[in-house]
Amino acid sequence: MRQNGMAAVFSAAVLAALLTCGSAAAEIVVTVDKAKQRMFVVVDGEHRYTWPVSTGLGGTPIGSFRPQILSRNHRSTIFGNAPMPFAIFYSGHYAIHGTTAVAQLGSRASKGCVRLHPSNAAALFALVQRHGMAKTRILIQDSSPRVAQR
Repeated sequence: MRQNGMAAVFSAAVLAALLTCGSAAAEIVVTVDKAKQRMFVVVDGEHRYTWPVSTGLGGTPIGSFRPQILSRNHRSTIFGNAPMPFAIFYSGHYAIHGTTAVAQLGSRASKGCVRLHPSNAAALFALVQRHGMAKTRILIQDSSPRVAQR
């Protein structure tokens, strides 16, 4: 039951992502579900990854974004030179990036960025580099789309 429920939620998230992108669907759709603290990565319409994340305690922006800057070995000038490996900036100083605080993944813990396990951040960074920032869509939402019950 739980697996079917998660599959339905994921299918609805993919459908919502594709509908949001319109007829010129992005090759990569990254959906961050803040309520579930999960990231879903779809490449060319095929689900590739589901990863735990940590979003902001009070401030990860919601919406649809395109990557703006890629920075493999970024350090935060705002938060004491904190490492932000494989950073994909999508809205001002907000980014998806690797973290050393892997024990906190799956719960809200950041100051606003979307944190990933470093190996997952590296995989996502490589996908965006390969397909291009213009062909990547980042969707950040508060909860999974509701799935109609039959």
